[in-house]
Amino acid sequence: MAQADWSLPQDLARGVADLFPTGELCGAASDGDHQLAARIGEAQTAGRPLRVKLGIDPTGTDIHLGHSILFRKLRAFQDAGHTAVLIIGDFTARIGDPTGKSATRVQLSADAVEANARTYLVQLGEGLPKDQALLDFETPGRLEVRRNSEWLAGLALPEVIELLGVSTVGQMLAKEDFANRYGSGTPISLHEFLYPLLQGYDSHAIEADLELGGTDQKFNVAMGRDLQRHFGQRPQFGMLLPILPGLDGVQKMSKSLGNTVGLSEDPLSMYSKLEKVPDAVVDTYLTLLTDLDLAALPANPRERQKAMALEVTRQRHGLAAAQQAQLDAATLVGGAAGSGAADAEVPAASLAQVNFPAKAFYLLAAVGICSSSSDARRQIQGGGVKLDGAKLADPNQEFADASELDGKVLQLGKKTFRRLVA
Repeated sequence: MAQADWSLPQDLARGVADLFPTGELCGAASDGDHQLAARIGEAQTAGRPLRVKLGIDPTGTDIHLGHSILFRKLRAFQDAGHTAVLIIGDFTARIGDPTGKSATRVQLSADAVEANARTYLVQLGEGLPKDQALLDFETPGRLEVRRNSEWLAGLALPEVIELLGVSTVGQMLAKEDFANRYGSGTPISLHEFLYPLLQGYDSHAIEADLELGGTDQKFNVAMGRDLQRHFGQRPQFGMLLPILPGLDGVQKMSKSLGNTVGLSEDPLSMYSKLEKVPDAVVDTYLTLLTDLDLAALPANPRERQKAMALEVTRQRHGLAAAQQAQLDAATLVGGAAGSGAADAEVPAASLAQVNFPAKAFYLLAAVGICSSSSDARRQIQGGGVKLDGAKLADPNQEFADASELDGKVLQLGKKTFRRLVA
């Protein structure tokens, strides 16, 4: 991945796909309206931190590594002395961001959004020391957590009409997702046009100097600049980061595609998944998910894979747990049947809810290692399932009771392991 140079410190510029405006055509390098480095310099001279915005709509419960790219960049700005303004889109989540969607999103209730928001904050490290958390919740002045219902829920109809007057239907239909849906005859609800306007209004409400987003968010981030300008405020910069490829190395990391690594996953599962990432995207993972110097790593693709997997797992679980996961993965995948499995630190799966006698395909679904009984049948028939290192060949193999399985390691492919516990 090529590294752009905007005269920013390495930790702030690393992995950035787009920064706008860049100032190349808009004035001198000292122009803080068109050069982010100049805006940072102005802030330092004035003794005030930049206000760096990142908005998240808690439409689910899990944060995965693809999401973490933006949080890592937000943390880099925190560590540089700036104020991260994390906006929980509790109001906008009830509309749903239309970006990347081919149909109108299902609207969530306020209670569901708030419950999701609480899980997000826990995963980001709320209540933990800063060296154990993805964001710094600990240092005074480094983090504001705001909910955009604070300013959006009270907007009066004249204010909404004013917002709608900032943009045109033509501008909205220039947004790729809307253009595709309009061209195909797929309905677009009018409330969806409000989403980028409300996200942009967030920038005005918190007086953002800089907004972080994925490369698919440029339209929404630019709308923030337009609205700040409309309300007489100095426009923010936009810093966009790439969308992380999933574990397949092709499609974006997405829970619906089953190619994710969750922040809350256990060390062994996390390491085992990352160690199998295709060679073609390992350097992308290294750039976006770690601070390692790529030039200092071994050129051998397998060693780079292992270095990446170890470092990402270390960040979430500590060095000792990451190293143990690396050892356990080697033991469980490469060892003889049952060899070393008894000593490996493998996440447990309870057999308490399994009805015995149980056939193998039912067992895999009942303990959650497969999504369904039919999926379990396919996995077993495809040769991807082992029990203590020995391949399970017959989906109908029957186990009499829990004691027959207690303590054994059930393995799906080379990435998923569970120790069965009676």
